[in-house]
Amino acid sequence: MKTKLLFVEPPKNYWFLMGEYLPPPTGLLALAAYVEQEMQDVEVSVLDCQAESKDWKDVERCISSYSPNIVASSGLTCNAYVCARLAETAKKVDPDIVTVLGGQHFSFMDAESLSSFPEIDIIVRGEGERTLVELIKAIQRGGDLGEVKGLSFRKGGGIVRTPPRELIADLDTLPFPAYHLVEKNLGKYHFTMMAGRKRYLIVEGSRGCHHRCSFCTQWRHWNGAWRSKSPRRLAEEMAHLRDDLGAGFIWLTDDNFEYQGRGEELVKELGARGFQDSVDWFFQSRTDEIVKNPETVARLRKVGNNWQLIGVENGNPQTLDAFRKGETVKDSMEAVRILRRNDIFAQAMMIIGSRKDDHASIQRLRDFAKELDPHIVVFTVLTPLPGTEIFQEAQRNGWLEDQNLSHYDMAHAIMPTESLKRSEVQAELLACYKDFYSSPVKAMKGIFSSNEITKRCFRHMASQRIISTLRQMV
Repeated sequence: MKTKLLFVEPPKNYWFLMGEYLPPPTGLLALAAYVEQEMQDVEVSVLDCQAESKDWKDVERCISSYSPNIVASSGLTCNAYVCARLAETAKKVDPDIVTVLGGQHFSFMDAESLSSFPEIDIIVRGEGERTLVELIKAIQRGGDLGEVKGLSFRKGGGIVRTPPRELIADLDTLPFPAYHLVEKNLGKYHFTMMAGRKRYLIVEGSRGCHHRCSFCTQWRHWNGAWRSKSPRRLAEEMAHLRDDLGAGFIWLTDDNFEYQGRGEELVKELGARGFQDSVDWFFQSRTDEIVKNPETVARLRKVGNNWQLIGVENGNPQTLDAFRKGETVKDSMEAVRILRRNDIFAQAMMIIGSRKDDHASIQRLRDFAKELDPHIVVFTVLTPLPGTEIFQEAQRNGWLEDQNLSHYDMAHAIMPTESLKRSEVQAELLACYKDFYSSPVKAMKGIFSSNEITKRCFRHMASQRIISTLRQMV
């Protein structure tokens, strides 16, 4: 009899700052594809509660109906409780179901999670593909889980952490994500603010990051390494999403897009596949990379890249140094100019709430945002995510005043600064949005822009829903 594996994207709330959207569960689909490739004796299914409008009672019924041997999921820190509830629901249906969780939060908080949530049986730490396959094989034969690298689990009243798993050297060897398992949902995936009602799908371009920003989990999760799929593989996968799955908007999920060499090769590969504005696509990049490679930026625009998210973070050089960004304020100014010159929508990310922040410094950031003049700014609060250096420092010094993991979403103030109470930091975030989006001239210019992306995004960011939600948080 086949082992039955059920991946679940559980019911949860998406980030309100970016508006109404429904992304595909690409991480789960990548794992599902790898299991299907490596294990013909495993029946794999995916339950996407968001796309299928399933609540927790529906989840219970679906698990009962499917009768899986293993239920698996993953989540960010703000979704940790939701993932734990999934494990609890599976155990309620059948205590013999093996519950498995992974992802960055559970990789960093494995011992704490296993101690706090008895319904979680096993945590897969780090890169999941090979670990999950070996775990299933061990479960099938009743073998010793201690022989599988990259696992954490309970045993004999304690918690066992097996040695970390080596990273996959060649990401091109991974199969395309198993979109066929959510085929009935393909028409539902969208990102209203970014792409209207176009079908929105995702390509994982690389894993990890060369840089060492103090607030970021990515580089630690991937052991400080950066690996990329080849430009040819990326172009093939993007063409598959466009031609076979009907994507109208694609997110290339590099943590930071590496322009040098790789960018030019990707231009050639996409050009050969007719990507001259046949589909819109988006990625996030560093400002210094844009400044160093303006010609490549221009050529990528000609093969459909019409949106970039840039991590500006702050306009204070001392704050950037504290974040270990390795970028300058001058880089940010020049990067926005380059993007605008090439008709690429510039979305800047900015952070308030660092230890030295006060009312005056945050006002200076608001002034800088206007001077920088990207198309939109998403302001966030410095959030001590588990696995980051900031989390370790905040924990060590007793700065964490909010222990509710669902608030670790970069919109809730978790800790004070040296001179601002947590409530004051929260109020300053509201002020940032009101100041940038509510000035009459800028509001009229954005809301009535001839550029459809600008108009759509500005109308969302200036909407009363954003302001009212932030006001309630204050």
